[in-house]
Amino acid sequence: MNRPFTIAVDANPLTRPSLTGTEVYARELARRLPAAGSELEWVFYASRPGPAIPGLDLTVLPGNRLWSQTRLPLELWQRRPDLFFAPSHVVPYLAPGRTLTVVHDLAFERFPDAYRSFDRWYLRRTTRWALRRCLLVLAVSESTRRDLVELYGADPERVVVVHPGATPPPARLRVREARLTELGVARPFALQVGRVEPRKNQSAALAAVERLPGLSLVSAGPIADARLAGRLLASGRARVLGRVEAGDLELLYRSASALIFPSLYEGFGFPILEAMLRGLPVVTVRGSSLPEVGGEAALYAAAPDDVDGLADALRSVIEDPGCRRRVVAAGRRQASRFSWDRTAAGVVQVIRGQLAR
Repeated sequence: MNRPFTIAVDANPLTRPSLTGTEVYARELARRLPAAGSELEWVFYASRPGPAIPGLDLTVLPGNRLWSQTRLPLELWQRRPDLFFAPSHVVPYLAPGRTLTVVHDLAFERFPDAYRSFDRWYLRRTTRWALRRCLLVLAVSESTRRDLVELYGADPERVVVVHPGATPPPARLRVREARLTELGVARPFALQVGRVEPRKNQSAALAAVERLPGLSLVSAGPIADARLAGRLLASGRARVLGRVEAGDLELLYRSASALIFPSLYEGFGFPILEAMLRGLPVVTVRGSSLPEVGGEAALYAAAPDDVDGLADALRSVIEDPGCRRRVVAAGRRQASRFSWDRTAAGVVQVIRGQLAR
């Protein structure tokens, strides 16, 4: 009897305490891969224990920051899986056999000043290595695929786009309306989700909000730039919450008048889909992957610095009930096109193709 193919997965991102897009991708994909590829044997590795995920048996290999280049390769050589899969683009230099990875974005190339010199060097080296080492690489958007071709000279035939999914609201999460007051948030407000840093463009979001009397900006996400956070707070029209718990984020999505997301660059804009799935209108900009994610369901400013366009779009979805109804309905349809089950099926399809070579 033939043994099943063994797929080793770097599940380390899903064990991190801070869930950015990469961590959400790893978590949602890992919990679905065994069902999507039930004929395969899946082994998930991490350097530390992670949250309990039903059906996911995590193999912990304790290690330091360079775990993916030191401890993990030792295990791979001992186990010799048929394919190694990294949900983020770090492929161990010494990994044996077939490898497959996912490139989420090239923000470290588009905005190098936002990264420490070592991190920028490491991301560049590991991205170039992934393109050399893998027969195919996965990209989360056509935008990231274009960046790989433009900035790294990747063969477009070797970059396969598999979109991430939209994460629905937790089924059993209880939300208290009084929590808004505890957070110091008052309606009406426009919500922005993501790290407080220049690339997320909170300055333009605030400038747009300030053109609508009575509206405030609420920022939910880790503070990466304290000076920018200070400027937002000094305006008197912004509330900077920093990193928030899942329940608080759900409450903010449910209570906001709109999501404003004028990011300068995104590999894939998760907050756009999260907002649409929850019936919240989205105002964003034309650039990077954002039109790819928002489709015809979002309202767009022409560019990240188009404050007039952002303000006009906000005014439309807040003050025009008919416009709001149309945008909300279109948003739910757009979000339904992105599912994590579909993502897992797409990744497994690529893996099967690699195993057949």
